[in-house]
Amino acid sequence: MLTGLFLLSGLFILYVLLGYPLLVAALARWFPRPIRRGPMRPSVTVLLPVRNGEAWIRAKLESILALDYPLELLDVIVIANGCTDGTEAAAAEFAPRGVRLISLPQASKAESLNEGMRQAKGEILFFTDVRQKLDPLSLARLMECFADPEVGVASGELVIREGETQEEANTGLYWRYEKWIRKGLSSLDSVLGATGCIYAMRRELAEPMPAATLLDDVHLPMAAFFRGYRLVLDESAKAYDVPSSLKTEFKRKVRTQAGVYQLIGTYPALLGPRNRLWFHFVSYKFGRLLLPFALMALAVSSGWGALSLQATFYALAVIDLAVPEGWALKRLTSPIRTFVVLMAAALLAVSILFRPGKALWNEARA
Repeated sequence: MLTGLFLLSGLFILYVLLGYPLLVAALARWFPRPIRRGPMRPSVTVLLPVRNGEAWIRAKLESILALDYPLELLDVIVIANGCTDGTEAAAAEFAPRGVRLISLPQASKAESLNEGMRQAKGEILFFTDVRQKLDPLSLARLMECFADPEVGVASGELVIREGETQEEANTGLYWRYEKWIRKGLSSLDSVLGATGCIYAMRRELAEPMPAATLLDDVHLPMAAFFRGYRLVLDESAKAYDVPSSLKTEFKRKVRTQAGVYQLIGTYPALLGPRNRLWFHFVSYKFGRLLLPFALMALAVSSGWGALSLQATFYALAVIDLAVPEGWALKRLTSPIRTFVVLMAAALLAVSILFRPGKALWNEARA
């Protein structure tokens, strides 16, 4: 029995981490579904929710106003959410240039976006975050996707700049791995969400979200998906960010994985036949939730030899904390530690079943 559990858990781990991504890449190559792009210049409302973003807000607004898109078609809204720094004053400086400021008491990001959507004027909603710089052509590229009537949401590509440490390089590598899977899904039909700092959707498809929503960039697009629309990824629309530390990535991963549990509760059809991509959701999103449990099953069903190898693997993750930057050993220990930390985050995400989503959001933003 233990041998069967060992083989089953080992095969499951290999499938989720390697087998499924390779399968998606192959299917996307064999059965591509191109986007019918075309020149489009609809009116656009830019929604920029921010809490205490004084350090980035001016540069971000300059980035938005420098987009290669007619300014008369842009409606830019900053939703300041419980700010206690100079964010609101900085945003107000852009009022003569057409930027609107909505000031809210402390609320969730979902509540901020709900208010922004309520006051939006454009035919298309463009969602972005305060820290990332936008490529000047990014918005125009995304709008071309909406020439295809099947497209409900168009997401851009987040480019993580090169990191200075091995830890930051690993975070960037993980993000490239994620984009590889998303690129394949988009070519087949739809990505299972959007890139939160750079995506657009048809305004009539946007529905108000529950206040405790953790993954607004998945919850909103899924409303369009279940109405029959495609959610596509456009690699030519780019936003740029610096790599994050593993500590920051851990907090983000706890929130995003907890958000998947929450999403299943909101859209239980994701696991059933109403979801035309149910196989991909189960293999990708749901499979990621099960990975920590599969790793534990692998450990308890291992013989001494396999168990020793696993113990060595986890020991290397701990050793990485003491390995100096620049040592050759760091190239081995740092990726292992990154993997272990992300698995720990996925395990901790189960806490969403026992505490409110708002607690996880606050924790992730600390």
